[in-house]
Amino acid sequence: MNIVENFDLFAPKLINKQELLSSGHRACSGCGEVLAVRLMCKALGENTVIAAATGCMEIISSMFPTTAWRVPWIHVAFENTAAVASGVEAGLKALRKKGKIDDRYIKVVGMAGDGGTMDIGFQALSGAMERGHDMIFVCFDNEAYMNTGIQRSSGTPMGASTTTAPAGKVSSGQKTWKKNMAEIMAAHGIPYVATACPSYPLDFIRKIEKAKSIKGPSYIHCFSMCPTGWRSPSNTAISVGRLAVETGVFPLFEVEHGLYRVSPDMPKKLRPVKDYFKSQGRFRHLKEDEIDTIQDRINLEYKKLLEKEKCLKTGNAQKITEVG
Repeated sequence: MNIVENFDLFAPKLINKQELLSSGHRACSGCGEVLAVRLMCKALGENTVIAAATGCMEIISSMFPTTAWRVPWIHVAFENTAAVASGVEAGLKALRKKGKIDDRYIKVVGMAGDGGTMDIGFQALSGAMERGHDMIFVCFDNEAYMNTGIQRSSGTPMGASTTTAPAGKVSSGQKTWKKNMAEIMAAHGIPYVATACPSYPLDFIRKIEKAKSIKGPSYIHCFSMCPTGWRSPSNTAISVGRLAVETGVFPLFEVEHGLYRVSPDMPKKLRPVKDYFKSQGRFRHLKEDEIDTIQDRINLEYKKLLEKEKCLKTGNAQKITEVG
């Protein structure tokens, strides 16, 4: 039996069919981020409270007086998503202790884009992780401030053209390397950190479910393809996400209590990064030598990741400082 052809027979056992983000929202055609949010909600279930920063997912889901959310959802500012989620978690704990709410376990989730996570909201996020709140924070990374005009963020990859880092005669687009937010969160010593991509839905759901089961702070960094900002056809969200993983641009891994594990979905040999760049207008200006420089960096970072996994599997943790 072909699992792909007969997926409906297996789906009830694999995923929750209940839709907690309803249809009728205003996401762009082919939006990878809204697919990721939909999968996240399936994994979380009804006993969830979400604090969401201003951004694409807030704009498309909550046009007054309607909402696409079927769980308690709070719209907060760019900079304080993690602070609000921390407050909700502490408030639920206090109400439960006073007997004012039942003992049902409710997971608190903070969510934001790369700007609201890696730039504007970083201080609140770092504080929440350091304090050890029982919450999940999910960054939906579409690699720029897409909602306000495709401006560069610290999540924008080297060489990508944006409205504030445009490619032209005197510039090749973004001039700095993408911030490695997952590793920064792992450095906080929290119980669980993972990278995820909606092009690999079962891996994505498994990681959200694992984060939900862990008491304490967890962080998920999700690759969110944006056809509008990346100047790609709207039917390529899944294929571009897979190429990001297959080329090592966005490796899938998790760090559980300090132990690194690379996803089995990662290929044994990485594809050339130019395969990933082909369908994206934001990279079309890059010259061969610039692509080679980016390729070298990807190879180096992926080698470091594999070394971290290998060192911890063999118990030789001291070597991590050498490869990191």
